[in-house]
Amino acid sequence: MNLEKVIFGFFVLLAATLNFGFFLGDIDDPAVHNIYELFAAIVISLIATVLKFGDRTQIGAVHLATSLVADLQLVAAAMVWGYFAHSSAEGVTAASTASVVSLSGGALLANAVSVVLLVVETVSFHRR
Repeated sequence: MNLEKVIFGFFVLLAATLNFGFFLGDIDDPAVHNIYELFAAIVISLIATVLKFGDRTQIGAVHLATSLVADLQLVAAAMVWGYFAHSSAEGVTAASTASVVSLSGGALLANAVSVVLLVVETVSFHRR
Protein backbone atom coordinates (compact mmCIF):
# COMPACT_ATOMS: atom_id res chain seq x y z
CA MET A 1 0.00 0.00 0.00
CA ASN A 2 1.30 3.43 -0.99
CA LEU A 3 0.60 5.99 1.79
CA GLU A 4 0.91 8.90 -0.65
CA LYS A 5 -1.86 7.43 -2.84
CA VAL A 6 -4.04 6.84 0.23
CA ILE A 7 -3.71 10.47 1.33
CA PHE A 8 -4.33 11.69 -2.23
CA GLY A 9 -7.43 9.53 -2.61
CA PHE A 10 -8.68 10.57 0.83
CA PHE A 11 -8.57 14.26 0.00
CA VAL A 12 -10.09 13.82 -3.46
CA LEU A 13 -13.01 11.84 -2.06
CA LEU A 14 -13.44 14.14 0.94
CA ALA A 15 -13.56 17.19 -1.35
CA ALA A 16 -16.21 15.51 -3.49
CA THR A 17 -18.35 14.41 -0.55
CA LEU A 18 -18.23 17.79 1.20
CA ASN A 19 -19.20 19.49 -2.04
CA PHE A 20 -22.03 16.98 -2.51
CA GLY A 21 -23.23 17.63 1.04
CA PHE A 22 -23.41 21.36 0.41
CA PHE A 23 -25.12 20.85 -2.97
CA LEU A 24 -27.93 18.63 -1.64
CA GLY A 25 -31.30 20.20 -0.92
CA ASP A 26 -33.64 22.70 -2.49
CA ILE A 27 -31.60 24.93 -4.74
CA ASP A 28 -33.11 28.18 -3.44
CA ASP A 29 -33.45 27.42 0.28
CA PRO A 30 -30.52 28.94 2.24
CA ALA A 31 -31.49 26.97 5.35
CA VAL A 32 -30.38 23.65 3.81
CA HIS A 33 -27.01 24.86 2.49
CA ASN A 34 -24.53 25.29 5.34
CA ILE A 35 -21.89 27.96 4.74
CA TYR A 36 -19.39 26.10 6.93
CA GLU A 37 -19.72 23.04 4.71
CA LEU A 38 -18.93 25.24 1.71
CA PHE A 39 -15.87 26.58 3.55
CA ALA A 40 -14.74 23.03 4.40
CA ALA A 41 -15.23 22.00 0.76
CA ILE A 42 -13.03 24.91 -0.38
CA VAL A 43 -10.25 24.11 2.09
CA ILE A 44 -10.19 20.39 1.32
CA SER A 45 -10.37 21.07 -2.42
CA LEU A 46 -7.38 23.41 -2.17
CA ILE A 47 -5.44 20.75 -0.24
CA ALA A 48 -6.32 18.17 -2.93
CA THR A 49 -5.08 20.60 -5.58
CA VAL A 50 -1.74 21.03 -3.83
CA LEU A 51 -1.36 17.25 -3.60
CA LYS A 52 -1.82 17.01 -7.37
CA PHE A 53 1.09 19.34 -8.16
CA GLY A 54 3.72 16.60 -7.94
CA ASP A 55 2.15 14.20 -10.46
CA ARG A 56 3.78 14.72 -13.89
CA THR A 57 1.76 12.13 -15.81
CA GLN A 58 -0.95 12.93 -18.35
CA ILE A 59 -3.68 11.77 -16.02
CA GLY A 60 -2.06 13.86 -13.28
CA ALA A 61 -2.40 16.92 -15.49
CA VAL A 62 -6.09 16.21 -16.01
CA HIS A 63 -6.47 15.65 -12.24
CA LEU A 64 -4.92 19.05 -11.64
CA ALA A 65 -7.16 20.70 -14.24
CA THR A 66 -10.34 19.25 -12.71
CA SER A 67 -9.22 20.30 -9.26
CA LEU A 68 -8.48 23.85 -10.41
CA VAL A 69 -11.95 24.06 -11.96
CA ALA A 70 -13.51 22.84 -8.70
CA ASP A 71 -11.47 25.38 -6.71
CA LEU A 72 -12.48 28.22 -9.01
CA GLN A 73 -16.17 27.34 -8.84
CA LEU A 74 -16.15 26.92 -5.05
CA VAL A 75 -14.31 30.19 -4.48
CA ALA A 76 -16.74 31.95 -6.83
CA ALA A 77 -19.64 30.45 -4.87
CA ALA A 78 -18.14 31.71 -1.61
CA MET A 79 -17.62 35.18 -3.10
CA VAL A 80 -21.23 35.33 -4.31
CA TRP A 81 -22.44 34.17 -0.89
CA GLY A 82 -20.23 36.74 0.84
CA TYR A 83 -21.41 39.53 -1.41
CA PHE A 84 -25.08 38.86 -0.82
CA ALA A 85 -24.66 38.16 2.89
CA HIS A 86 -22.57 41.21 3.74
CA SER A 87 -22.73 43.81 0.95
CA SER A 88 -26.04 43.47 -0.84
CA ALA A 89 -29.08 45.39 0.36
CA GLU A 90 -31.32 42.39 -0.33
CA GLY A 91 -29.30 39.93 1.76
CA VAL A 92 -29.27 36.22 1.05
CA THR A 93 -32.32 35.58 -1.12
CA ALA A 94 -33.61 32.53 -2.92
CA ALA A 95 -32.06 33.77 -6.18
CA SER A 96 -28.65 34.37 -4.63
CA THR A 97 -28.75 30.96 -2.93
CA ALA A 98 -29.58 29.37 -6.26
CA SER A 99 -26.51 31.08 -7.78
CA VAL A 100 -24.25 29.78 -5.01
CA VAL A 101 -25.63 26.25 -5.25
CA SER A 102 -25.32 26.29 -9.04
CA LEU A 103 -21.65 27.23 -8.79
CA SER A 104 -21.09 24.46 -6.26
CA GLY A 105 -22.87 22.10 -8.67
CA GLY A 106 -20.26 22.91 -11.30
CA ALA A 107 -17.55 22.15 -8.77
CA LEU A 108 -19.34 18.91 -7.92
CA LEU A 109 -19.16 17.87 -11.58
CA ALA A 110 -15.43 18.62 -11.65
CA ASN A 111 -14.98 16.62 -8.44
CA ALA A 112 -16.94 13.72 -9.95
CA VAL A 113 -14.61 13.71 -12.96
CA SER A 114 -11.65 13.73 -10.59
CA VAL A 115 -13.04 10.72 -8.71
CA VAL A 116 -13.61 8.87 -12.00
CA LEU A 117 -10.01 9.61 -13.00
CA LEU A 118 -8.83 8.32 -9.64
CA VAL A 119 -10.74 5.08 -10.15
CA VAL A 120 -9.45 4.70 -13.72
CA GLU A 121 -5.88 5.29 -12.54
CA THR A 122 -6.33 2.73 -9.77
CA VAL A 123 -7.77 0.11 -12.10
CA SER A 124 -5.04 0.64 -14.69
CA PHE A 125 -2.40 0.33 -11.97
CA HIS A 126 -3.57 -3.20 -11.17
CA ARG A 127 -3.25 -4.24 -14.84
CA ARG A 128 0.47 -3.43 -15.04
